[in-house]
Amino acid sequence: MAMPKKGSRRTTVDGTVYRWRVRHKPTYCQGNGWTPLRFAVERAEEPEGVLVVSLPCARPDNWLGKRTIAVRPVLVAECIRRALEQGWNSGQRGTGFTLTVTENELTELLGEPPQYLIPFLWGMIPEGGGIRDLPRATQIWSRSEPDTNHL
Repeated sequence: MAMPKKGSRRTTVDGTVYRWRVRHKPTYCQGNGWTPLRFAVERAEEPEGVLVVSLPCARPDNWLGKRTIAVRPVLVAECIRRALEQGWNSGQRGTGFTLTVTENELTELLGEPPQYLIPFLWGMIPEGGGIRDLPRATQIWSRSEPDTNHL
């Protein structure tokens, strides 16, 4: 069964075009941060074998504010290369091939240390960030003046 096209992104690795996507909504376990951030990959043309990549962090939309990363095309491409080296055959039907990325491998695949983010109410702040990194809120009305538009 092919992966849904809606919400997928394309990337080309060594001349082959692939589609990848992160699940639209978290499962209950992913929302709680109990299971890791995952994304699926398949060939764009004649999709057969699916690659499932498991990363060592939570989804960006986890409910408990656990650290996460942005899944960038460079990471996807390197995960595809790693899976191919480990025996994933994107043209063969069957159960999905799983690639589990460890913390140390993440740095190697990205070519730099990962930039972790912490979900916070209206956006993300860098791990270890402070009050100056928080998103700025816009004042909707002044408390000193009554809001007569909503009476």
